[in-house]
Amino acid sequence: MVAFEGWNDAGEAATNAVRMVRDALPLTTVLEIDPELYMDYQFNRPTIGVDDHGVKRLTWPGATMWGPAKRGRTRGVVPEVSEPEERIDRDNISVLLGTEPSRSWRAFVAEIIDAALVADVEGIVTLGAMLADVPHTRPISTFASSEDAEVRTDLELERSNYEGPVGILSVISDAAARVGIPTVSIWASVPHYVHNAPSPKATLALIEKLEAVLDVAVPRGDLEDEAEAWETGIDALANEDEDMAAYIEQLEKARDTVDSPEASGEAIAREFERYLRRGEGPGRGEQPPPWRPGD
Repeated sequence: MVAFEGWNDAGEAATNAVRMVRDALPLTTVLEIDPELYMDYQFNRPTIGVDDHGVKRLTWPGATMWGPAKRGRTRGVVPEVSEPEERIDRDNISVLLGTEPSRSWRAFVAEIIDAALVADVEGIVTLGAMLADVPHTRPISTFASSEDAEVRTDLELERSNYEGPVGILSVISDAAARVGIPTVSIWASVPHYVHNAPSPKATLALIEKLEAVLDVAVPRGDLEDEAEAWETGIDALANEDEDMAAYIEQLEKARDTVDSPEASGEAIAREFERYLRRGEGPGRGEQPPPWRPGD
């Protein structure tokens, strides 16, 4: 399971979802990519914080892969299906989290794919989140797709028809396919007018879609309460701003024209294409323009 901070991670939804999976499993570090080779620190700066022992430490942007520490019972990710031949082996789940690199993408991805082959990874699920013209008051749209025909048939997924600029997730998926590792891509849409804050509601939507696709159950912790508080907080802001409230109402009407849940996948795919083509998404080191009254 893969997620990257930056362009692919609106509202920190994707990285927080994969982080929840990582924290629920007994994993150990199997790969740490040297950030000096791939990062521009003026765009992705190191951060400083206090560790558990009260010592200030720098954290550098990079990428880390964790793999199974041991076989046996996990701390929370549990298959829901009963037939053994249909189960996802929870003891063989690996996780990759990182920051989208600034340079040398092909070499960066080659390190990841080499590690995946060594770990006998049989499939990759990438999680992403994009800013979109959607209301926070409605369920978060998610879209799952795969370029592998057999995977699409087995998991009843769609094939994305998007053509245009891509992020590091698509480069990883392409490289994986070239060595015979099938991939699944899961994306969520995040209201663009609240882009500065983490979106637990989008994280929850990604977790739910991940569970549906892979037949695993991820412990939620306080995520559902955080998602509700997130929505309530935006409601309070909108109640104090007539222009913002009117804009959200327009988005609600547009969303309500969707006739069925089955249409939501097509809707988010179209929104994804618009988002990339217009070039307004958050790139490395840049932020999208904030919502303004009258937009």
